[in-house]
Amino acid sequence: MIWQNHILIGASLAAVIDPVLVPVGVIGATAPDWMEWVIKPFYPVKHRGATHVVLYWIAAIIFFLAVDWHRVGLGFAIGGFSHVFADAFTIAGVPFAPWSDTRFHLFGGKLRTGNGGEYVVAGLIAALCFCFVLYSPVKIGTAADKENGFIPFFYNWKKFYDEGLIDGAEWKKNRFNFF
Repeated sequence: MIWQNHILIGASLAAVIDPVLVPVGVIGATAPDWMEWVIKPFYPVKHRGATHVVLYWIAAIIFFLAVDWHRVGLGFAIGGFSHVFADAFTIAGVPFAPWSDTRFHLFGGKLRTGNGGEYVVAGLIAALCFCFVLYSPVKIGTAADKENGFIPFFYNWKKFYDEGLIDGAEWKKNRFNFF
């Protein structure tokens, strides 16, 4: 998949955990590729090799669930897992375990990098995550306080106007701005 779709999926999944973690999820969503560039001068690494192992990212998620109380590491690990998960949809696939020579594919690995199918998959995942963040009765994250109306990156301009936090001119200027 291309980076734009990795970023969209990683940001969407991080928003489900906590909308404040979206920037960390974006960094994690690109991590398996830029980690190859960092490691390559010291150790020969193939693309979709050691940095794309599914079990490594699952282990990172479990580790940060247990240790990271601010959830920053968890947001990064979720982003990295989303990258590997998205690459599993492609023809090349990803390694599931470091000792395995076979590649892991989702839905038969039908997608080609850059084709329209990957945009559909990324859009569907993002739409599902968006609906979950907005309409879920369960508050997973700490900052997604739906009772008080705090959902970062999605402002309720009408509510701000009704409460007197902004004036009519600012409401008219921003009423159709959703981000």
